[in-house]
Amino acid sequence: MDPLKALADAERKPYWLDRAIAPEPSPRLVGQVSADLAVVGGGFSGLWTALMAKERDPSLDVVLLEGREIGWAASGRNGGFCAASITHGLGNGLDRWPEEIGTLDRLGRENLDEIEASLARHGVDCSFERTGEVRVATRDWELGGLDEEAALGASLGLRMERLDREQMRAEVDSPTYLGGLWDRDGAAMVDPARLAWGLRDACLRLGVRVFERTPVRSLRDGGSLLELGTPLGMVRASMVALGTGAFAPLLSRLRHFLVPVYDYVLMTEPVPAERLAEIGWRNRQGLGDSGNQFHYYRLTDDNRILWGGYDAVYYNGGLITAGHDQRDATFETLARHFYETFPQLEGVRFSHKWGGVIDTCSRFSAFFGTAYGSRLAYAAGYTGLGVGATRFGANVMLDLLSGERTERTRLRMVRRKPVPFPPEPLRSGVIQLTRWSLARSDAQEGRRNAWLRTLDAFGLGFDS
Repeated sequence: MDPLKALADAERKPYWLDRAIAPEPSPRLVGQVSADLAVVGGGFSGLWTALMAKERDPSLDVVLLEGREIGWAASGRNGGFCAASITHGLGNGLDRWPEEIGTLDRLGRENLDEIEASLARHGVDCSFERTGEVRVATRDWELGGLDEEAALGASLGLRMERLDREQMRAEVDSPTYLGGLWDRDGAAMVDPARLAWGLRDACLRLGVRVFERTPVRSLRDGGSLLELGTPLGMVRASMVALGTGAFAPLLSRLRHFLVPVYDYVLMTEPVPAERLAEIGWRNRQGLGDSGNQFHYYRLTDDNRILWGGYDAVYYNGGLITAGHDQRDATFETLARHFYETFPQLEGVRFSHKWGGVIDTCSRFSAFFGTAYGSRLAYAAGYTGLGVGATRFGANVMLDLLSGERTERTRLRMVRRKPVPFPPEPLRSGVIQLTRWSLARSDAQEGRRNAWLRTLDAFGLGFDS
């Protein structure tokens, strides 16, 4: 189908947020309030931090501040892949923390189990489906990577199933598939906006004071308390947790480690059952292909297909603007790739197209730290895999604020920072060269040029 025709009627907004079930936002903060803990950011990072702070100590007075509406940014725009990995995949974790990979994988899978239990305990209905995720190979050179990951998974005792071409196409039938690796326990599919809204409701029930449309403009040390300035008020708090993702950080040191990368997504109209049967997909797994420029895709409750990824776009200078949420060239590329992957779905159209910004760091997985005499903690840099990992990061922040030495805070992953990005304009040049090199690597059977090999040697990278 002509991509332009398929996209012609698509709404230019995130599907997840474009529904009548969206709740009314909580009030703005007007005036001055005090709290034991102030949480900045109403995405998954902040919501989990506020919720678990109250679970740890119900007497704690917790305030959560969100600049727009709960789940408005990355938490309401993503693909809804709630992954167990806290290291952006086994391979990335092994490369960076080989001596800890077993512990990191166990902690990530425990975190996913705890997410499932917490959602049940708090009555959060977000269509949580523990389907697992399949990584597919669409080019011969990608098969070796599947074999390596399968061997690593086996060494860790994971329930991974290596699928040959016929087995893969028996699960989900695409003429592009050459094989797959199904991590049966390593991911759940969720409705991310309903997850964010459900966590907000759980926070409110536990007594968290939530203020939306309340951007924090300033942070200063007021002596015994930290002071957070907002347009119409102020919060004075004993402790602060920052979960602001890619947006301009209140702590200037974080600017060195984060770049805002835009990711783009399409959502189809509901696919009729008889059309969906042509490709199978009975087990409803999340799917992702294996190139440097990769797609991710999954089914929704009403059998729409979310189809995203491929282009990870950094706009020179690192500006975050509403205009960057739409990129027609990328939408057309994604639509063309969709029909190449599933020619059986010719004629299925797209209902929504949108983009959003990702907090990317050079090691592709979150980093952590404290400031103001350990009265402030932060977690950032999830690089597109934060739906599940933000809960782990929230626990790290609470551990750091408590001063308690835990298994989490002893990890090298928690104690060390990623390599910083260079300042602008060098930053833009380096990132654009890296993007070009990654695309070239995909076109040349995975061969990495001298630039990528140099980045590999220094533990640097660019991803989404």
